[in-house]
Amino acid sequence: MSVLLAKDVDLVRGGRLLLDSVSLRVEAGQHWALLGPNGAGKSTLLSLLGAQVHPTRGVVEVLGHRLGRVDVRELRSHLGHVNPRHRPGPALTAREVVLTGLTGTADLVPRRVLSADDVERASRLTELLGLRPEAGWDVLSQGERGRALIARALMPSPRLLLLDEPATGLDMAGREQLLGRLTALYRDHPALASVLVTHHLEELPPGTTHAALLRSGRLLAAGPVTEVLSTESVSACFDHPLRLRRLEGRWMVY
Repeated sequence: MSVLLAKDVDLVRGGRLLLDSVSLRVEAGQHWALLGPNGAGKSTLLSLLGAQVHPTRGVVEVLGHRLGRVDVRELRSHLGHVNPRHRPGPALTAREVVLTGLTGTADLVPRRVLSADDVERASRLTELLGLRPEAGWDVLSQGERGRALIARALMPSPRLLLLDEPATGLDMAGREQLLGRLTALYRDHPALASVLVTHHLEELPPGTTHAALLRSGRLLAAGPVTEVLSTESVSACFDHPLRLRRLEGRWMVY
């Protein structure tokens, strides 16, 4: 069973065709990059894959459940959706922010009884992402906050992690720290699948296995990363002559 399946999907909003005949299959253990210029429909497609919106036409299955035939609130509780614009309560510690991933809320729910295992898991995840559990959200850097939100998304042990431009706003050091933690995450959770949206090839973790190129709501190519990411295909996607190079698992444009 695929973790994600989209087949001949169209998405229309306000009379505009935002996604046009998109088909994509993501299996367990695969790590996809969704690439394209601004306005290509990347975040829109990620919202569809995260059961945030329904297709106008076509079929979308998430974790084996078809959208339109499943309680999406229950389904979303099994997904790890990382939105860098999420704002937790400022008084929370990093570990408390991670714990809110159990309820999908901005603040801890007082009536929820947290087990010792919950607290221990939150501590392990904050440390895995390179954070001190007791550090306050209000003193974390932009990069640390991004990593805390990834840890939060992992709290319910999802089979699928969706990352919408997780390196947004990070400086070079912050980006490299984030990619290093994602690389460790992919290695330590071999069954986890992920889809990462970006328009910068330099932001792809070395563990990226597959890629999809999106332009004007249409998929130009999708498949193993070494087959999809070529000078010709990426240049066509961004409508600009580009040259690609790969060194030690990292992609560069020059």
